[in-house]
Amino acid sequence: MADNFKSGSRPIDILVSEVGPRDGLQSITPIMPMAARKAWISAEAAAGVREIEVGSFVPARILPQLEGTAEVVAHACSIPGLTVAALVPNARGARDAIAAGAHKITIPLSVSETHSMRNLRRSHQQVLAEVAEIGAAIRALPEGQRPHFEGSLSTAFGCTLEGAIPDAQILRLAEALMAAGCDEVGIADTTGYADPVAVKHLIRILRDAVGEQAVQGIHLHNTRGLGLANVLAALDAGLTTVDSSLGGLGGCPFAPGASGNIVTEDLVFMLEAMGLRTGIDLPKLFAVREILMQHLPDEPLYGFIPDAGLPLVFTAAAERRKEAA
Repeated sequence: MADNFKSGSRPIDILVSEVGPRDGLQSITPIMPMAARKAWISAEAAAGVREIEVGSFVPARILPQLEGTAEVVAHACSIPGLTVAALVPNARGARDAIAAGAHKITIPLSVSETHSMRNLRRSHQQVLAEVAEIGAAIRALPEGQRPHFEGSLSTAFGCTLEGAIPDAQILRLAEALMAAGCDEVGIADTTGYADPVAVKHLIRILRDAVGEQAVQGIHLHNTRGLGLANVLAALDAGLTTVDSSLGGLGGCPFAPGASGNIVTEDLVFMLEAMGLRTGIDLPKLFAVREILMQHLPDEPLYGFIPDAGLPLVFTAAAERRKEAA
């Protein structure tokens, strides 16, 4: 969202959207205590992260790891300058997210109908009907109180259950999401099938179909080691928002073998090393890992840069940038 690039003390070039408190926690068995979830979000915001997907409005019997998302949203909304995002599976979840005060809501629409039935237990037409209901509810709100509404094209690069998805089907669903009331469509490599050429191709045809401003963000996995390469392809194609998860926590529990979110720490390092501003302080971001290690001691955390440390040339360049600012 454009406002993200104006909020905070300094402008940014790329918005890094942290999804660990939702996508990371939903994919693991341990349940992080509520106080720790709030501390995680507060610490990332203090490190300069400007958008965090803090949870999902899904019944606790389905995802007990995300119970109490409304309370988490309320906490996150108290943090100045933070865009608070939440995932919703349907119109009821969207109503709860709106009531809780979420600034951005995302509904996933799997372009693979088989995955949609497994993930949401709904066909394409059923999901689109929910999207239209959500869109109408948002439009009924006063203009200043309307959350940003994203329809996420899940399994966009292929499905472990159905295989390759035709471009025509993806474009038809993207157009249907926009017609039903979404502000934008996101691209999600739910299964970790993407490669740089496929990323550029899909961004191009989607932007041709629904408009450049309606396609700004991408959610990539590092399942097969191509996560950061795919980020570079997305940036080359003009995208400005990239999802990632602290320590690479999470994946998709309904897509077999699709583990491995992009590591937020490695992503931020790459972008900043390239001279692209994220507004994120890397040493402060590294320190947030301590919260996860304390409260999820048996969960592996990934990332090269937290282990290797910042190179001297990067540190010196960062100091020069601070002085110049």
